[in-house]
Amino acid sequence: MKRYLMFVAACLCIAGASVSAMAAPLYRIANRFPVAGDSGWDLLAVDDAAGHIFLSHGSVVQVVDEKTGDLVATVQGLNRVHGIALVPDLNQAFITSGADTTVVVFDFRTPRVVEKIKVNGLGPDAIIYDAFSHRVFAFNGHSNNATVIDAATRKIVGSVALPGKPELPACDGHGMLFVNLEDTSMVSAIDTKTLAVKATWSLGPGKEPTGLAIDPATHRLFSACNNQLMVVLDCNTGRVVATLPIGERVDGAAFDPGLKRAYASCGDGNLCVIQEKDANTFTALESVPTQLGARTIAVDTKTHHVFLPTAGFGDTPAPTADNPHPRPAIKPGTFIVLDVEPAQ
Repeated sequence: MKRYLMFVAACLCIAGASVSAMAAPLYRIANRFPVAGDSGWDLLAVDDAAGHIFLSHGSVVQVVDEKTGDLVATVQGLNRVHGIALVPDLNQAFITSGADTTVVVFDFRTPRVVEKIKVNGLGPDAIIYDAFSHRVFAFNGHSNNATVIDAATRKIVGSVALPGKPELPACDGHGMLFVNLEDTSMVSAIDTKTLAVKATWSLGPGKEPTGLAIDPATHRLFSACNNQLMVVLDCNTGRVVATLPIGERVDGAAFDPGLKRAYASCGDGNLCVIQEKDANTFTALESVPTQLGARTIAVDTKTHHVFLPTAGFGDTPAPTADNPHPRPAIKPGTFIVLDVEPAQ
């Protein structure tokens, strides 16, 4: 009997350890890097090779070391920064400056601004570099089009008219670019060579999509929608493959090909992680507590670290005629970048 009880106790301990291991978080906040400045922020980008984070922050872009949080460089002369597209083979970044309708080109090596390009649209916001065509696509939210720039010459080579308000894009690396259309809850597929819109597909039941990511290997798009759904789409046919729950106030999405995981960064303070098991099987893996306002995202696909900027917030101002939907004030000295890492 004594040996039997000892055996049972050992089994219970092993079972308990297994349950604890299963319940252990898969991600944790490794660092909180403070960054100077009290302005608002939007999109960000990671230079995997250098280990640098490019942060949009009011009227500047701040380049931060992703291991130490140290400020490496500051890009000045911008006006309401939104998106950042890195062009590694040219050591340049193309940055949308929304309030003055320009794309600003920044040289990593100098570092300095080398050119300002006036776009053929209004409200340049999201931006992406397509390595297949060697072109930069700046999406103009107030004129429903994209400005297309040759990355090498920095000249505008065309424009793409879109059937809705563009949000975030993703490239497949083989000449196709996809972009969410927020006001119509659709996604358009663009040929990056001919600049033709080849198809536009509904994201239903997803509504008001913002963040977009892609797994080129399985031809799957991950569209983060503001009705708390991540819609997985076949980017060859437009077929909705799956829908998964995410948090509120989503803005960004990302995909890590090494881990086969998609992410949705939600302003309610949650990072939603979705595991791709195969082209047709997806699971909501974990909702990682982050911080209120952490709504945009970038991933270092070499280290698998996830970066999310945010800040502390004060009271929300009273609505006015000029600003009927005011945002809460940012508390001075609270702007940070969260460094989230896989715990196992």
